[in-house]
Amino acid sequence: MKNEQKTLPQAMPRGFQWGAVRAGIKASGNLDVAVAVAAKNANAAAMYTKNQVVAAPVVVGRRHLLTTGGRVGVVLVNAGNANCATGQPGIDACVQTCVAAAGTFHCIFDEVLPCSTGIIGVPFPVQKVIAALPAVEAVLGDTQAHAELFATAIMTTDTKMKVAQAVIDVDGVEVRIFGAAKGAGMIHPQLGAPVGAPVGPPHATMLVYLFTDLAAESEELRRLLEPAVERSFNCISIDGDTSTNDTVLLLASGVSGVKLNKRVNEAFADALQLVCGSLAHQIVDDGEGVTHVVTLHVTGARNEAEAKMVAKAIAHSPLCKTAWSSGDPNWGRLLAAAGYSGVEFDPALVTITIGGLPVFAVGVRSPAFDEAAAHAAMLEREYTIALDLGLGRAECRFLTCDLTEEYVRINADYSS
Repeated sequence: MKNEQKTLPQAMPRGFQWGAVRAGIKASGNLDVAVAVAAKNANAAAMYTKNQVVAAPVVVGRRHLLTTGGRVGVVLVNAGNANCATGQPGIDACVQTCVAAAGTFHCIFDEVLPCSTGIIGVPFPVQKVIAALPAVEAVLGDTQAHAELFATAIMTTDTKMKVAQAVIDVDGVEVRIFGAAKGAGMIHPQLGAPVGAPVGPPHATMLVYLFTDLAAESEELRRLLEPAVERSFNCISIDGDTSTNDTVLLLASGVSGVKLNKRVNEAFADALQLVCGSLAHQIVDDGEGVTHVVTLHVTGARNEAEAKMVAKAIAHSPLCKTAWSSGDPNWGRLLAAAGYSGVEFDPALVTITIGGLPVFAVGVRSPAFDEAAAHAAMLEREYTIALDLGLGRAECRFLTCDLTEEYVRINADYSS
């Protein structure tokens, strides 16, 4: 059995069809209604935002997954309107679209999984979505081109389509994974336990859809999805804002005939992690106004949770993020952010490097600090800031970016 990530194009997961059309929701007139259909229905697991303000499709989608035990026949996505803060009319409109989609694509109402992304607080254009469904049915297909139409239609402020694929070979049979994502702003996912699992403490919208032809039950998919999400989408931030609509959905059609067992589990989990990691990186790399992608590698922590707390404090600091936009190796801002993260540590034990170059050690600026060299390293599109707390052996890698004038411009004008 081998596990590899392949470069597009390649064969798509069997058992799915995708399509997208223009419904007139986006002011741009671009594709804005996307549908994925599992011909024989699929088992699914989902993780949603833990923002306490959630959009109507999150409410309805959670309910549907619980009602069906994780069976999904249709994924219905619209872009341009988040259907959030729209009250009961928004819930009713979301339900109407699910009823219409069930009739169009021949499944039961509860097997439709709705999703929305776009501006918050604007009445939902339910009739535009419903009117578009016959046109989507007419363009459905199972090729890569069809899947990429789906991936394009879900975009909002994204500048590029985000897709990733992987395949594992199980005794000569391919098990395929295809992932599509959107997200460029309002990105600091805090995704909770998969739907149907016990809900734990709180942990521009990010939407992620993962399709596979593996044969697996919803509970098995939940156990695969949570660690993949925790090490990818829950370890990225563009602006520190957690959306009301964040969704990650994993669907398994079973058409490959390969069942998830102990031998297959590790290879599939690795492939799923590759796809999630790729999509997470693409989201940050396409962040609103981003000119630098920064990996924060926090080591020497007592546990992984504390390492992530330090990374998040740095990733969300406007002072750190603006310094990165100009390539300013201001290690003082990094240390200060770590200091208010809530993690107790001794600054005298901390070391910091930027792009592999020493900037801080044993409580003071490193004697090897070379400001010009550090500045040059920070002018690269991507680099790593490493911070060792000197406390233990736990670590975290967290992907983030700089904060630029372009980000401010995009979001100052977003609703106008």
